[in-house]
Order: sequence, then structure tokens, then C-alpha cells
Amino acid sequence: MKIGIFVGASATDKIKLDEIVTQGIQAEEDGFDSFWLPHISARGPDALTALALVGAQTESIALGTGVVSTYPRHPAMLAQQAITTQIAADGRLTLGIGPSHKPGIENVFGMSYDRPAKHVEEYLAVLRPLIDEGKVDFDGDFYNVHATLDMPDGLPVSVMISALAPRMLRLGGAVADGTVTWMAGVRAIGSHIVPRINAAASEAGRQSPRVSVGLPVAVTDDESAGRAQAAELFERYGTLVNYRRILDVEEAEGPSEVAVVGNEAQVEQQIRAFADAGATEFIANVFPVGDDVQTSVARTRALLKSLVE
Repeated sequence: MKIGIFVGASATDKIKLDEIVTQGIQAEEDGFDSFWLPHISARGPDALTALALVGAQTESIALGTGVVSTYPRHPAMLAQQAITTQIAADGRLTLGIGPSHKPGIENVFGMSYDRPAKHVEEYLAVLRPLIDEGKVDFDGDFYNVHATLDMPDGLPVSVMISALAPRMLRLGGAVADGTVTWMAGVRAIGSHIVPRINAAASEAGRQSPRVSVGLPVAVTDDESAGRAQAAELFERYGTLVNYRRILDVEEAEGPSEVAVVGNEAQVEQQIRAFADAGATEFIANVFPVGDDVQTSVARTRALLKSLVE
């Protein structure tokens, strides 16, 4: 199982563009397999633009978005931007996309959050042909797109979706290249996500999909303090319907219960359990515990670095 770094997901993260680039370069120097950014509406830099800059200043680390919201961005425009970023990253980009959440789409953008799974299905029907073949002819309920995309220096882009529910997991296996999860614990990965997405891929005659698991991580000798800190930083995710459903699959009261927290041996055991459950990659959002932020983060990163194969 690969080990990556995921930055910018906590409620207090306010990372400037130059800091993102610095962190991406550091993640490569530390030997991590991948570096991921969320794209959060109205907060922080554009994820693809930031990753283009990271890609231009790194050589080997894989890069990913976790995830770009589909509703505000037309799939033809996203295809063009993703391929441009892929060129800058020399083929190392994974484009993670998803419908985001009803409060943000309706309250921030003033758009309808109607039938999100159907919306993503049509989005992929436009996005993938443009990325893979440079043209699309599609008529649906959400999109009617007849377009070509001429980018002679373009490179293929792997597309993953934020699939947690059964219909989205079918899309993740049959059409996309896998799923990027957030707030899915090991039980949900092993009993709910992996079996469904693998079955969908098999039925479609496709290779086994990627399952990239994103979670908060902290190495600490005081597990109760670590989970209390996780509750403070990430508990808002438990109020969003899509995450609440996957937390219910886990039988967890909130994000603090699925966060990976404990001493070195405990955290290693928890992360390795995801590999046993069928995850292909673990993406760690490192958060500090205690007053000494720098020492806490360094301790967690040291353990994560030791797990990179």
C-alpha cells in the first residue's frame, strides 16, 4: 500500500500557495509516494493550479486532487485544465472529482444539488472522452456537449471520484479509476467500499480500481487528547450528509473515532489494517497534538516515512 500526504483538510488550515509548493517539494524529499490537495469552495488556492506549480518543481512524487467539485466547473473546462496540469506535472497527476455537498453547492454557488450521482455519471460521460480521446458527443439531463479538445502535448489523466455510496461506487469501478475517500474507517473500507467497487470493475471488464483512503493522523502517547483534538479540527465533517452516512457504516459517532491516533505501534497497526481491508493507498492528513506543534507533526511524519516501501 502506498503512503501519501494530504494537506489543507482541517478547519484551521489556511495554507498559502507558496507554502503548498514548499510542502509538496518536502513530501517528495521525504520519499512519500503522493501529495494530495483538497479543493474547498471559497477557501484556499485552486488545487489544480497549485499542483501544476508543485509538479513543475518536483520530479517523481504523484500528485492528486481530493477532490475538485463538479457542479461549479463545466466538465469540458475541467478536462482542459486537468490536461494542462498534467503537462506541468509530467504525467504524475490524478484528478479526483466529486459532487461536494448540498450546503456548499446550494448556499455558496446558488446551484441545485439535484441527483448528485446522476450528475457525476453524466459528468464522467463528458470528461473522460475529452481527456481520453479529445472529443465528446453527449446528450443527457445535465449536459449536452459536442466538443473537441486539441492539445497536441496533452498527456492521459487518471480520474477518480469521491465514491462512498453504492451508486457512486459502481461508477468508481466501472467508469472512473477508483475512489478517493474521506472519513471512511477500516470497517467501511473492508465491508462496504472495496467489495462494491471491485465488483463493479470486474463486471465492466476493467482492472482493479484504486482505493485511496484519506484520514487525519496523529502519533501521540495521549490517545484521548489526540481524539479530542481531532474532534475539534474535523468534527464539522460529521455534519455533512455524505460523510455522516459512511460514519454510520463504521458505527462511529464522529470523525474523531475514525481518525488514526495513538503511539507509533498503534498508528502503524491501524494504517496496515487498511491495506488488509483492500486499500491501495493511505493518504495522511497530519494534525498536531499538544502545545509543541512542530515536534508533534515531525513525530507523525517520521512514522509515516518509515511505512513507505
